[in-house]
Amino acid sequence: MDSSALPSSSVPRAGPAPLSACIIAFNEAGRIGDCLASLAFCDEIVVVDSGSTDATVAICAAAGARVLHRPFDGFRSQKQFAVEQAAHDWVLCLDADERVSPELRASIEAARAAGFPGAAGYRFARLSDYFGRFLRHGNAYPDRVLRLFDRRRGGWRGSREIHEAASVDGPVRRLDGDLVHYPYRSLEQQLAKTQRYARMMAEHEFARGRRARWSKLVLAPAWRFWRGWLLRGGFLDGWRGLVYAYVRANYVRQKAIMLWLLEHGQAVADPPAQVAPGAPENPPHAEDPL
Repeated sequence: MDSSALPSSSVPRAGPAPLSACIIAFNEAGRIGDCLASLAFCDEIVVVDSGSTDATVAICAAAGARVLHRPFDGFRSQKQFAVEQAAHDWVLCLDADERVSPELRASIEAARAAGFPGAAGYRFARLSDYFGRFLRHGNAYPDRVLRLFDRRRGGWRGSREIHEAASVDGPVRRLDGDLVHYPYRSLEQQLAKTQRYARMMAEHEFARGRRARWSKLVLAPAWRFWRGWLLRGGFLDGWRGLVYAYVRANYVRQKAIMLWLLEHGQAVADPPAQVAPGAPENPPHAEDPL
């Protein structure tokens, strides 16, 4: 995109650019400390909390973060709100279970020192831990994500609140280094998380008029497994790669089954529990997206 076509306030300036880090959180006391520590090079850290009942808010405040409170109404909406509250136009968005590696930090700081020239945003690889070892093959890696961008030219846009992604109007470049991800505390937590997201995605697709087909029920899960485990080398990650490929294929199967059930007027979740008068309501989320 020709910079002359941009508003004057959108034209990158020479020299170091101020940078805000944005995080959304809910009951992340066990993980958010390391996330905050990896963002120490940013000019500010904005945390949007959606009603944590553990020490999340206290940990963030002690680390010098600016903590805001907002009821949860969707991952995309929550992240976009955080971006809008930042003091600076260049933002770096992380989930509470992610950390900026030293190599990625060096790449970000080098681009920042030059004023983020010629780019509206940057992608970098995300490296996920899985039962004590990082997955470096298959569908898990490099999993490049757009998390550093100029909010004047983009943000968390669209209508989908689950598996949300940032986008920008302008050039997107790549940075070296990994965004380190610790997504799961246990297999039970991963299975519960993927089932919840399968339901949310099925409901989203059904609302948009998408319908299940037999190919989605039968072929799509098999293709997800073989593409990740065999064609993309997931087998090189040993038994962890095998388990990961199976669980991710099952996510595709669950989503297709739930979409099929919705299409045929069947329930895919229990009705909301009745809350006693005066009792606190828990927000309908527990972790960040997969």
